[in-house]
Amino acid sequence: MTFLVGESCIKCKLTDCVEVCPVDCFYEGPNMLVIHPDECIDCALCEPECPVDAIFSEDEIPDGQEEFLELNAELAETWPNITEMKAPPEDEADWREVPDKRRYLER
Repeated sequence: MTFLVGESCIKCKLTDCVEVCPVDCFYEGPNMLVIHPDECIDCALCEPECPVDAIFSEDEIPDGQEEFLELNAELAETWPNITEMKAPPEDEADWREVPDKRRYLER
């Protein structure tokens, strides 16, 4: 079992979750984070830390976000590992409530 980062993270990229991860399984892209499924130990510490509710257990993926399971696995292989909390993007508050952000994902 693994956790994954979903669509709500796009353009917000808040790193509260990174601070609590005991195995450093988060990876950072240009405008979102992902979780490496082979490194995640299913501890669930990250899920309540996400201010935008973007982290889900793989058995509780919201309808319409199923592709993010595969995207997390794919992008974690190429993006750099992140192990410490960083300042959020300056405009993250403008993106928190924006729906359908998949098209804004930068690889």
